Amino acid sequence: MAKKETFVEIACREVAGFSDVYAKLEQKIILSSQSKSTFTNYGRKLAHLCLHFNALPHEVSDDQIDEYLAKLARSSKTPSRSAFKHTVYGLRYYFRFMGLPKRAISLPVIPNENKLPEVLSKQECKRLFKAPDILKHRVVLSMIYSAGLRSGELCRLKISDVDSGRMMIHIRRAKGCKDRYVPLSKNILLGLRKYFKLYKPKVYLFNGKEKGAPFSPNGLRWIMRESVKKAGILKTVCVHTLRHSYATHLLEDGLDIVTIKELMGHDCIESTMIYLHIARPEKRKAFSPFDTLYGEAKV
Repeated sequence: MAKKETFVEIACREVAGFSDVYAKLEQKIILSSQSKSTFTNYGRKLAHLCLHFNALPHEVSDDQIDEYLAKLARSSKTPSRSAFKHTVYGLRYYFRFMGLPKRAISLPVIPNENKLPEVLSKQECKRLFKAPDILKHRVVLSMIYSAGLRSGELCRLKISDVDSGRMMIHIRRAKGCKDRYVPLSKNILLGLRKYFKLYKPKVYLFNGKEKGAPFSPNGLRWIMRESVKKAGILKTVCVHTLRHSYATHLLEDGLDIVTIKELMGHDCIESTMIYLHIARPEKRKAFSPFDTLYGEAKV
């Protein structure tokens, strides 16, 4: 069965000049150490627009682009309007790359959404991790939550990145091309050993469909979607919800915000502080620091 062409591949074939521009944009992203997933989103939306007009964005008038964006905004079914936002961001990046800053500025301004992320309760997490019938799927979901991983980080994990001697996981070239270490759960290690014995992975910790290929983000999304339905979870969640739940539960368990920032791989503490608005730590009885300094006296 022939592999279905992507919108980017079709645009490279059908729209004059798109292939060259796409290659140059990709090169710029790589050289500037920006996220590959960001470029993938931008590239896909630019391909949609180019196929719609059969022309490159700078060859399309502002009025035509405004009309296209307005239609996209109206037809978007998600509250975040992700398709609309990524198209605007992609166009803004494209126009700046082409030396057309005025056209980039003239694009719609997308206000910041001060929306708190959805998180799962600990009981919902347990139901979710128990839901899949396949061991590999149970381990994959549990692994993401246990280490606060992004989808791409889980897919890129190699066997050599799991250090059971030091009980650490090495996350390589994460967002911003930064490495970090996170603790390896003892319970996860037991699950991984069962998984290893049954699946015998070679290079990547979780193999994809093709031999030697990493697990795919699409596969992760499917596992999450089916597991959420089976677990009877009614919240609107996605794979990234497990990362949000990880940070929130660590905060509720008493871990300090600075350490959570390092574990999450955030550039600034402001990104981590959002979880202060979500976490519901148990209230502790008020005490004097003098008693923690010397130990509480018996009176």
